[in-house]
Parts: sequence; structure tokens; C-alpha cells
Amino acid sequence: MKHTWNRREFMQKTSAATLAALAAGAPIPALLSGCRREATSASMRGTADTVILLWMAGGMAHTETFDPKKYTPFQKGMEGNRVLSTFKSVPTVLDGIHFSDGLQAIGRVMDKGTLIRSYVAADMGHILHSRHQYHWHTCYEPPQTVAVPHIGAWIAKELGPKNPVIPAFVDIGQRFTLGEGEELKAFHTAGFLGNEFGPFFIPDPSQGLDSVRPPVGMDARRFERRNQLYNELISSSPVGEFGSDYQKESLKRSMEQAYRLLNSPEAKAFNLRTEPKASYDVYNTGRFGLGCLLARRLTEQGARFISVTTEYEPFKGWDTHENGHSRLAKMKKEIDGPVAQLIKDLAKTGHLDRTLVVVASEFSRDMMVEGRPDAKVLEQVDQPDVLSDPKFYGMHRHFTDGCSMLLFGGGMKKGFVYGKTADERPCKTIENPVRIDGVHQTIYHALGIAPDTQYEIEKRPFYTTPDGKGQSVPALFA
Repeated sequence: MKHTWNRREFMQKTSAATLAALAAGAPIPALLSGCRREATSASMRGTADTVILLWMAGGMAHTETFDPKKYTPFQKGMEGNRVLSTFKSVPTVLDGIHFSDGLQAIGRVMDKGTLIRSYVAADMGHILHSRHQYHWHTCYEPPQTVAVPHIGAWIAKELGPKNPVIPAFVDIGQRFTLGEGEELKAFHTAGFLGNEFGPFFIPDPSQGLDSVRPPVGMDARRFERRNQLYNELISSSPVGEFGSDYQKESLKRSMEQAYRLLNSPEAKAFNLRTEPKASYDVYNTGRFGLGCLLARRLTEQGARFISVTTEYEPFKGWDTHENGHSRLAKMKKEIDGPVAQLIKDLAKTGHLDRTLVVVASEFSRDMMVEGRPDAKVLEQVDQPDVLSDPKFYGMHRHFTDGCSMLLFGGGMKKGFVYGKTADERPCKTIENPVRIDGVHQTIYHALGIAPDTQYEIEKRPFYTTPDGKGQSVPALFA
């Protein structure tokens, strides 16, 4: 029986895991040399060098986006169970494949990518967005006894930076000053791998340049004093008192990396003001759109893993607990043009061949089912059976049994559709289910990272996927 974790328990456990990670000492390679020998073989050289994760935070309904079902327009007094899609479906460039209205631009570039229609999210009992996001980004169900690395941190650690000046792992668009900020911090970390492999945060891409230069009025000498103070703070902090030498040195190396970027010509990539106006205007649909632009520029400069999020804030964005139809219409305007333009720009410059772009969300949504049909969980939405108000017209409940995902470039098939969901409620996965360990190992395989990569933590091996059992999905590769 699944534990019904609440947010307080979640934070208590993850905080304890962080302290445990600090005390765990340096990761000890265990069989790692063997993994690396395998990774240099012809089968593990990889088809990609860079990953861009476009994160639709909050639960993007598959039937309203990339897997539309029968459209039913709103009528006062209609039965909610009749509603499968609240948007008409529109054709894409692929014969017989339709997207939901509002995603025409992405539909026109699907000849360059793969559509997965069968992602199945984990059954973890009472649904919390932050717990499912933790699971998606780390491949581990929270809580854990150690601080688990984000997938971007694993990639930064195993492959290192493509350009030693550009941070290997960049996170764009998520703030931690609102909503479930502390819960989100729990997986935005390199965990036991060390701070140097953690994310370089850019909450607002329009102010990205401010992230790589000293504040106004701070000269080089004052910045040097700040750096010295930073080292002193490390020594007197909990890390200094309880952390291992490995963790302390990793913190210092992260500051050194930031200092190199500060003084490099590559820092101009963060300045979106230098982008030609015609290009800038296509991306300028808001913070997410500009995040896609910044991701493209950083890819061109050699970033290894970039995450761009629509940002998770409870009851906003894709978290459609009410006004689902009108909210999704707005979200589509924010993502459609920028995502499509990112793919076209990367293809035009040749970067898409070695860049894997992933569009994903923690789970889907359904009007009637909370969880999955055979594992329903506590209802969180007051959704009437009969719709008397347009605010109830949309996919409000959390649905984990059928989700859509897009993959572009990086060795993935072009114009390919994988998996299927039922056309009638419950619109669950009925062919080729894909779970999170398969997603992670598919990404690692594309990058040439061996499936048995592991470190010894707390005297036991810790793998990129639980127990090292995750397997890639060969059918997705060209």
C-alpha cells in the first residue's frame, strides 16, 4: 500500500538525505572503469552530445496537446464524462497524425522528430506535483536516503563540459521564491556527485547576462574579496563542518567555473539583446520562449545539458485545476512558436544532429480520473458531473496512465510515432508503455553513457536508474 506523503514529510526526508550526502564522502568508482571501456565501444559512442529538456511543468494533458481525442464543444449542462478533448484536432506534417489546435507550428516540424504517446508515470499514491517531478528528473521515487542527482548532473559528471567555460548543466526559468520552492530544490541538485555538477540557474532568461557579470559597482578587486569570503563561508558552513573533502572541493570548483565564465567572450551568449530582431520576436512569447532562445545560443556555445521550464507554480500554467480550456489556449501560444523555431534553428545550423531535444511533463490530465483507472487516488478537484460553468471545461484531474512526449534530433527517428492510448475514456496507454527508467536510459544511451554507470554511496552501488535495471527503447533510434 502506497504511503500518502504530504509536503512536510517530503521535505523532512529530502533534507535528511542532503545531510547524508554531505557526510557520505566522495563517490567511489565501482566498476566504473568497465563502464567507460564499454562506452568507448562502437555500440556506445552515442548519437548526441547535448540535451535540451523543454519541461512543461504542472501536468500537460495529452488529449489537449499531442494526442487529441474526440472534440466536444462546451454546452451549459453537458456531462463532464462526455469531454475527451476541448480543442479541435489539426493535421501535422505526418500523414494521419493530428495535434490539438494551437500546436500547428510544432506539428509542422514533426518530420524531424519522434512522438511518444505512451509514457506512463509512476503510481506513488496521493499525487504531489513536486514528488512526480522529482521522480521524472532523478528516476528515483522520493524520499531517498541520499541526495539523488538530477539527470543533468549525471550527464555533466559523466561527459564533462563540451566547452570548459560554459556551465555543463544550465537550468532556465524556474524560480524558488514561490509555491513549492523548497520541494523543487530537492531535485535541482547534483546530490552526492558534488556542487560543481549542479545546475547554473537563470530564473529569467531576459536577464541572463546579469547571471554572468558582477553587480553594478563591483570591480574586479571587490569580486576577488567576495571569492575569498565565499571560501571562508564554506569552511564555517554545515558543509565545512560535516561535509567530506570531496564536497568542499566541489563547491570551490563550482565558484572557479563561474569565475572563468565571468571573464570569457562566451558570456555574450547570455545577452539576448544581441539576437537579430526578427529571430528574437519569434521566441518572445514570454519567459519560456526566451528560454528556448537562450538554450539555442548556449547549445551553439557548448552547453551539455539545458533545461527550460514553463515553471511550476501551483494552480498556474499547465496546473489546470480550473479554467482548463482557456488556460491551455494561453499555454499553447507561449510554447508553440518557440519550440518549433528552436528545432528549425538547430536543424539549419546542423546542431540538431547531435542535440537531443525532449519535450515532456510529469503526468497528464483527465476530466474524470485521478491517478489511473485501476489505481485511483484521493480526489483533489471539485469537478461536477454536470458542467454549468466554462471554468470546469478542461482536463483538471491528474492522470498518470497516458502521457505524450516529443524527441527531436540526437539520433532519434524522424517522423515516427511510438505507443498508443485508447480513444475512449479512460484514454490510457494500450501499446508500448514507456516508463521513466526507459526515458533516462534512452537519453543516456544517446549520449554514450553506459547503462551500468554507478558510484558507491553508503557502501552500496548507486546507479543512474534504480538498481541499474533501466533499459533504453531501441525502437526510438534511427
